[in-house]
Amino acid sequence: MKIKLILASILLCFTSFKPVETTWTAIGDSITYLNDHLDETGNRVTKGYLTGVVEQLPNIKYINQGHNGWTAIGIAKEIDNLGLKKTDVYSVLLGTNDWWAGLPLGNLDDYKNNTGLNTVCGAYRIIINKIRSLNPDAKVILITPLQRGDFIYIADSHNNATGSYNPKNGQELSQFAAAMKEIGSYEHFKVVDLYNKSGIRISNVVEFKRLKDPLTGNYKNYKYPDYKGITFNPSTDEYPYPPEAINYTYDGLHPSDKGNKKIADMLSKKIMEN
Repeated sequence: MKIKLILASILLCFTSFKPVETTWTAIGDSITYLNDHLDETGNRVTKGYLTGVVEQLPNIKYINQGHNGWTAIGIAKEIDNLGLKKTDVYSVLLGTNDWWAGLPLGNLDDYKNNTGLNTVCGAYRIIINKIRSLNPDAKVILITPLQRGDFIYIADSHNNATGSYNPKNGQELSQFAAAMKEIGSYEHFKVVDLYNKSGIRISNVVEFKRLKDPLTGNYKNYKYPDYKGITFNPSTDEYPYPPEAINYTYDGLHPSDKGNKKIADMLSKKIMEN
């Protein structure tokens, strides 16, 4: 009988120290989506940022609500059809596609006044309202967009976009990052400021871009900003980011293993903060 009591006490000690599982929903675009679709990176990525967070915080279980190519406005429009569930933590990493699409950013008043789908700030209010309807006590973490170089899709070079060194529809990507920080401050949310604090810059998203020299026609490795204005022809030119060009991204936009680790490191700290 005494032995049974001792064994029961030992078992109780071990089970009482088992970490409580935390559930986390990651809402985002392709940067989030690709975590579970590594084949779509041409297998250039082996670990997305969600997996990186879980490795650092093993008691976390994530739900990937990344939607390839979607904008914040698109997410907000479909928010009731996404199958979002009640979780303990929600992170929101959006905005880069809204910027490239030239969608109007709006301002904090659009968020405060819940003005709807006409602006990105209004869309964020719809997203946050949905999160609060699921769990009013959830921890919400906003993540600002990454700075971006010239994006060339690895599976189809015709799908490409210039970097954030030029404005789009009169708007800078930095303004989108600032708006997310402003919403975070207003709501007292945690903010992971990738745009300003990650160390990922237009100048280091890739090591170089391989393009034809306009004078000689020979391929040459151009660093930023030297590649600006040099024509890339997706129908005839080689893919401009060979494996040795990979740095924080593998295609000018989407994070490489190195970039995803940076995101995971910054996000893990915010999840752990009270």
